[in-house]
Amino acid sequence: MTYDERLSNVSVLGAAGKMGSGILLLTAIEMTDLSLLPENKDKVFVLNAIDISDAALKGLIEYVRTQTRKFAEKKIVWLREMYKDNPKLVHNGEIIDDYINKVVQTIRPTKRVESAYDSYLIFEAVNENPDLKVKLFKQIDENNPNEPWFFTNTSSVPIHYLNEQANLEGRIIGFHFYNPPAVQKLVELIAADKTLPEIVEFARNYAKKLKKFVVNSNDFAGFIGNGHFMRDALYGIQTAEKLMNEQNYSFPEAVYAVNKVTQDFMIRPMGIFQLIDYVGVDVCKYIMSVMNPYLEDEDLHSDLLDKLFERKILGGQNSDGSQKDGFFKYEKGRIAAIYDFDKNEYIDVNPVAEKIDAELGDLPEGHVAWKKIIRDKNKDEKLAAYFKNLEKMDTLGASLAKQYLKNSGAIGLKLVSDGVANNETDVNNVMLTGFFHAYGPINNFLNWEEIK
Repeated sequence: MTYDERLSNVSVLGAAGKMGSGILLLTAIEMTDLSLLPENKDKVFVLNAIDISDAALKGLIEYVRTQTRKFAEKKIVWLREMYKDNPKLVHNGEIIDDYINKVVQTIRPTKRVESAYDSYLIFEAVNENPDLKVKLFKQIDENNPNEPWFFTNTSSVPIHYLNEQANLEGRIIGFHFYNPPAVQKLVELIAADKTLPEIVEFARNYAKKLKKFVVNSNDFAGFIGNGHFMRDALYGIQTAEKLMNEQNYSFPEAVYAVNKVTQDFMIRPMGIFQLIDYVGVDVCKYIMSVMNPYLEDEDLHSDLLDKLFERKILGGQNSDGSQKDGFFKYEKGRIAAIYDFDKNEYIDVNPVAEKIDAELGDLPEGHVAWKKIIRDKNKDEKLAAYFKNLEKMDTLGASLAKQYLKNSGAIGLKLVSDGVANNETDVNNVMLTGFFHAYGPINNFLNWEEIK
């Protein structure tokens, strides 16, 4: 079966979700582009958008329309070439409108998983629940005569487990998009031992057509991205708890301090507790629970996340993309308040910030905010000078940052030594590309041996 034939009938499970909608969009555009090629003019391309909510599916089509216009405007030269033999469509606007309609017409919104029984390729982006994934895979595979290929967007469940439990005989691969798929360039590609070579080849070709940057991860729970992030988050939680015990900090003070250190002192796009909020407290808790049974030498679990979950402090995003409240309360994307665990309410961030900023101390000389440094052509030189100054400081903020950086680097090195990542470069690339860090966790900016 050729590349075009494989993509002639596709289904996306969880199509109206945060990840599924982006995967559906990209796939619909790729399928429509294939349909415009002269050799495919008489072929029909079908994309089943499968989800459990009628309302979400309705909103999905509007999302696809809006986003497709952005893609179309960027490739109008190619579209004009594809439409050159259509005398009815001359102006750019007419061509773009017709293209958007074609993309939308490719999609078949439905709540029925049975729609996937005719597909050759299944993208899965449902909840990070191994049992649910296996149930869906088995149902589709047992009723689909085409021996479909399964591309799972799992960020934590081992691919070999899904393959074995669903009896897929190697017709599955991990194709982990990063959020949001329409924007993020990174894809983690995870092949299990029994994944068919032709699926790997197709996956690479598909990623190339989508202009994605591929990093190979070996088939270990959590892979590279969550393998680092979950441990990094757990260390942040443990550091906050240590500040509460040793510095007598309140919960809001400890959370603010660690978030400030990880964002400002460490020059990251957001602090670790903001990142947990962004992903979702509930999601982080669940991913840790999925990974933990596979880990022999560590306990990847947080009682704090359990307690926040019980109180329905969940984080995540609203349907319009705005941030839900978690460790922090947000107003127009900015932190306005911090959750006080003892009071079970949010308190104003400003008094906490005033006190803790003074105790953390000044930022090292040469500090440049992440938004500026990320675009700087001399980024590495400026970062090296900055971290050299950080290394000399012994303020509370600098000390916490140095310890955190050391631990982050150790996590990265362990991913390599454990065989999760093939090399240090792959670890750094996932954090640079998938998490938008300005530098990788495994670096020479600090003299690790001198950090106590």
